[in-house]
Amino acid sequence: MSNLTEFIVGLPKCELHVHVEGTLEPELKFALAARNNVTLPYPDAAQMRAAYSFHDLPSFLAVYYEGMSVLLTENDFYDLAWAYLNKAREQNIRYAEIFFDPQAHTSRGVAFGTVIRGLRRAVQDARRLLDVRIQLIMCFLRDHSAEYAMATLLESLPYQEWIVGVGLDSDERGNPPVKFEKVFARARAEGYQLTMHCDVDQENSVEHLRQCVEVIGVDRIDHGVNCLDSAQLQTEIRARGLGLTVCPVSTGYVRGSTWQDAVRQMLDRDLRVTVNSDDPAYFAGRYVTENLLLQHGAAPMSRDELVRLQRNAFEIAWLPSPVKDAYLDELDRYAVGRA
Repeated sequence: MSNLTEFIVGLPKCELHVHVEGTLEPELKFALAARNNVTLPYPDAAQMRAAYSFHDLPSFLAVYYEGMSVLLTENDFYDLAWAYLNKAREQNIRYAEIFFDPQAHTSRGVAFGTVIRGLRRAVQDARRLLDVRIQLIMCFLRDHSAEYAMATLLESLPYQEWIVGVGLDSDERGNPPVKFEKVFARARAEGYQLTMHCDVDQENSVEHLRQCVEVIGVDRIDHGVNCLDSAQLQTEIRARGLGLTVCPVSTGYVRGSTWQDAVRQMLDRDLRVTVNSDDPAYFAGRYVTENLLLQHGAAPMSRDELVRLQRNAFEIAWLPSPVKDAYLDELDRYAVGRA
């Protein structure tokens, strides 16, 4: 292991863009299927993993939603989150904000409370047993109606203390941010933080980013690589201090070999870019450490730049200032100790 690889592995990390359903590894999927008497369309985990071949967002989503059929009980959601949280501890992720998609489950007849209670128990146990701090972000599925999103928002309010913010994900085609303007305005009024996915190289990507910033007034942008196509948009993002949660591995499935330039360009343009894992179980099990290693391998970075990526993440995290400052101090001590 090289010195810089060792530095990346040990770096105190903050992850802000990971879907808990996207951490469902094939082995756990088979275990949950057996527990719940669900038949999967593959004979074993190895063949399931081999079938994960995507070339764009829709081809990924088709497999992604199929895999959720095994998630039925509160314990299933606990086990799903707990598996990721142990991986987070192994990777020295000190803090993470995790997306979950309640509509992907309520539309199958799984109660909202079943989902959130299972995730919440895992979050509490991670804080107590693993010294990993977690907060949950509830995402709306943009290829469903705004009315369904609003109903889901209202359903979340009894559990509001367990949810730090709301997001928007799934198929972006024909589903611009403004479709959900009223939903996000209500979420803001209820006290939630706001973020939205602007996936890579989608139709009207720059316009969707503009809507996120100027119409919705998000606190953060997920992916957002196409801001590099607009100097005006970059200026506005910098002025508002918005962070961008980029996912190099998943971006590579859309952009191919050009993805490695994005993080480098964002750093060079003084954008608050971060590196995250997105849906690691579906991308060869490459979690945040592997994303950082791959990013460094494709576009080598100095130790200062690697620390800057984590500093960006902790700074834009939805945490009280004293907690955030403690993580930043830990990061600084690590950097100085290995200078």
